[in-house]
Amino acid sequence: MSFIFEKEETIALLKQLVEIPSPSGYTKEIMDFMEKILADLQVTYQRTNKGALIATITGEDDYKHRLLTAHTDTLGAMVKEVKSSGRLKLTMVGGFNWNAVEGEYCTIHTADGKRIRGTILMHQTTVHVYKNASGLPRDENNIEVRVDEKVTNAKETRKLGIEVGDFVSFDPRFEETESGFIKSRHLDDKASTALLLQLIKYIQENKVTLPNTTHFYISNNEEIGYGGNSNIPEQVTEYIAVDMGAIGDGQASDEYTVSICAKDSSGPYHYELTRQLVDLAKHENIDYKLDIYPHYGSDASAAIRAGFDVKHALFGPGIEASHAYERTHVESLEQTAKLLFAYVNSKLL
Repeated sequence: MSFIFEKEETIALLKQLVEIPSPSGYTKEIMDFMEKILADLQVTYQRTNKGALIATITGEDDYKHRLLTAHTDTLGAMVKEVKSSGRLKLTMVGGFNWNAVEGEYCTIHTADGKRIRGTILMHQTTVHVYKNASGLPRDENNIEVRVDEKVTNAKETRKLGIEVGDFVSFDPRFEETESGFIKSRHLDDKASTALLLQLIKYIQENKVTLPNTTHFYISNNEEIGYGGNSNIPEQVTEYIAVDMGAIGDGQASDEYTVSICAKDSSGPYHYELTRQLVDLAKHENIDYKLDIYPHYGSDASAAIRAGFDVKHALFGPGIEASHAYERTHVESLEQTAKLLFAYVNSKLL
């Protein structure tokens, strides 16, 4: 059966996903949204104690299974300190550089459910006051949140309900250009999540019979290292992480193809399974790049470290400026979607 990529529908879903705040540890809203989608698609699913979702589609062979995973959690921050000025000191959630969020609008999520707006700035932002501001380090000691309320001290800020431990999410600023680019924070890994949801939808609506029972694991703790390293059914023999391809100097990945990872910081991925993905791409005329990501780890590698006896591999859309204001192209989304469909309809190794 041929696969049809629903471009506009996929992009609209991706926009919905990135606009739901979900830094690691604060993912109930996005997982509730995902659960509703799965329920509407009438696919069997379960929710784990950690808050992840595992949807299952039974295949012709129910003895050996495959699993694909993407994650909905994103980078973010938490309130480390309410400063005497009424501004907020932050601690990172996930791995990013402070300069990547300097100047970004944000939302503080209080324990009583309020959403209070703010801006992430250097304390020494005002150039008319701080002569050497440009040379100061962008770190947790100089970066702070300017709260968009009338507060001048810690007591006034706390009166708003803001306290240590509150989550802070970054505005995504989603934009689709006429030239086909998608610009937004949190494309890592909501682009892949949107593609998995669209794949499930296509299978359900077209009554596609898969060769093997297939699980779709939507994890919610990948950015802090342990999203997909538990609750893996014992019948699973192949585990695919669908996550972004890293772009930069020395990298093969780009924004127009699907990126297949041969090795990351955890070591090589399963050789034969990786080669099978390459062979599928060639056979189906899917544009791909084979790459190595030097500073990267995935839910598949987390599963291997946790001791699961599975063949593991990684592929996904190429994402420019990872962990900052990211960008990809609709062509990369389409090529990734095609490889996903080809893989779930292929024979297990």
